[in-house]
Amino acid sequence: MHTLFKKIGIIGKSSDPGIAETLTLLYQFLQRCKYEVFVDIQSAGFIDEPDVKTCAAEEMGLHCDLVIAAGGDGTFLSAARAIAPYNIPLIGVNLGRLGFLVDISPDVLLVKLNQILNGAFREEKRFLLHTKIIRDNAVIHEQTAVNEVVIHRWITPSMIEIVTHIDGVFLNSQRSDGLIVSTPTGSTAYSLSAGGPILHPSLNALVLVPLNPHTLTNRPIVIDDSSQIEISFCQTKQINALVTCDHLEIPDVLISDKILINKDPKPIRILHPEGHDFYHILRKKLNWSSS
Repeated sequence: MHTLFKKIGIIGKSSDPGIAETLTLLYQFLQRCKYEVFVDIQSAGFIDEPDVKTCAAEEMGLHCDLVIAAGGDGTFLSAARAIAPYNIPLIGVNLGRLGFLVDISPDVLLVKLNQILNGAFREEKRFLLHTKIIRDNAVIHEQTAVNEVVIHRWITPSMIEIVTHIDGVFLNSQRSDGLIVSTPTGSTAYSLSAGGPILHPSLNALVLVPLNPHTLTNRPIVIDDSSQIEISFCQTKQINALVTCDHLEIPDVLISDKILINKDPKPIRILHPEGHDFYHILRKKLNWSSS
């Protein structure tokens, strides 16, 4: 049982005291199985056990060879960004509502987890986006995103005017409330609510989705995931824009700034229970084919 993993990290939704029961159950199970367990500092207070080993989420990859994220998709995204540089796998336990990424429910947690720890799993790699904000030819901010990078208008009633280049080639200029650049993973998140297509997670593709464009012929477009996307602004008056990478905000982006978005070279590794079916998840979460 211990040939695949020896040290396991737990990251929970630290803002929700309701996860205490599940975190304690998970921790006790792993302890009984003789794994060395590390708990995210923000979540450790929910576990009613003595001498719990803790570390910051960003340091899990230094101590563990597997991480379990317990919460909703937001918790999963935070955990994925934290461990992506370390090439260790991630398991998602769904304590939220919709949950496209966290696919193990608490009522079957120990059964499914036991199967995975014994080698009965399906591994999937999902790529991330790497974003740079360029000002005066210098990088002033960098961030990664699992789902999407979004450029929004911010503190202004007016639309923003966005110019997009793909691999140095002009794509379009648009007046809109913003633009979503989404991975296949993020195609079932904000992109979907904005009218973007659902992409299968295995596709090597990105989708660009305008937010409330002034011209209705500005439609979502799917491009190759190896593309470099450059976004700039063509306003004549100063405005502030907001860039978000998943739910992390980069405020005070100026019209003179450029935003460069590339596929990050390090993917995240997700372990699913055997029998994981993306189409089943779509039917269940989106209420397709219901009577």
